[in-house]
Amino acid sequence: MTFRPKYISFDCYGTLTRFHMSDMARAYFKDKVSAEKMDDFLTDWARYRLDEVLGEWKPYKDVICNSVARTCAKWGIPGDDSFGTSVYEAVPTWGPHADVPGGLSQIADKIPLVILSNASNSQIQSNVDKLGAPFHRVYTAESAQAYKPRMQAFEYMFDQLGCGPEEMMHVSSSFRYDHNTASDLRYGCRVFINRGHEPSNPFYRDIEIPHIGCLPAVVGL
Repeated sequence: MTFRPKYISFDCYGTLTRFHMSDMARAYFKDKVSAEKMDDFLTDWARYRLDEVLGEWKPYKDVICNSVARTCAKWGIPGDDSFGTSVYEAVPTWGPHADVPGGLSQIADKIPLVILSNASNSQIQSNVDKLGAPFHRVYTAESAQAYKPRMQAFEYMFDQLGCGPEEMMHVSSSFRYDHNTASDLRYGCRVFINRGHEPSNPFYRDIEIPHIGCLPAVVGL
C-alpha cells in the first residue's frame, strides 16, 4: 500500500523520542519492588498514566506525579513526589530512537511533518530539536487543552492545519493513545511502528513497520 498524504502526523514520546520512564522507575523502585514483580508494577504505572489523561486537561507534571502516587498506593509502597518531578524534569533531555533522524530526513522536504504530542509547551521543543529533521508544526496537549486519546486533541490539530483526517497519515507506536482514535476519525492511513511496548492490532492499523527508516517507502519515496 502506498499513500501520499497532505501531512504526516506523528506521536512523539515513544514513537520518535525514546522514552526512559520505565528505566528511571526500575532504578528508583528496585529496593521497593522485587525484580519478579517489576514488569507488573511498570504496567500498572502505564495504565494509570493513561487514566490520568482521559478527563479534563491538567499539567503534564500532574499526570506523571498523580499516576506515580496511584501506582504506589495500589502496591502498598510509599509514594514520593520527588520521583515524579525528576521524571518530568528529565523528559526534555531525551533524544530519538536511532532510526528516526535518517528516516525523517528522507521525507521532511517532500511532505510536511507534524507532531501531536501529550506534552507540555515548555518541554516539547527540546525533544523536537533532537529529532534531526524539520517539522512543519508541533502541537501539544497543553495547546489543545486535551490529551490523546481524546478526539479533541486530534480535532485541534485538524483545525490548525485546515485539513481533514482523510488527507493525512498518522504514525505512532501506540494503539491506546493514537491508532484507536485515528481509526475512529477515519485517517487516510495509519502506520504502526512496532517498538515492542504494545502488541500489534490489525484492526486499528493499515501498515506495520519496525522502524521509521521504513516510512519513506510507505509514502512512495
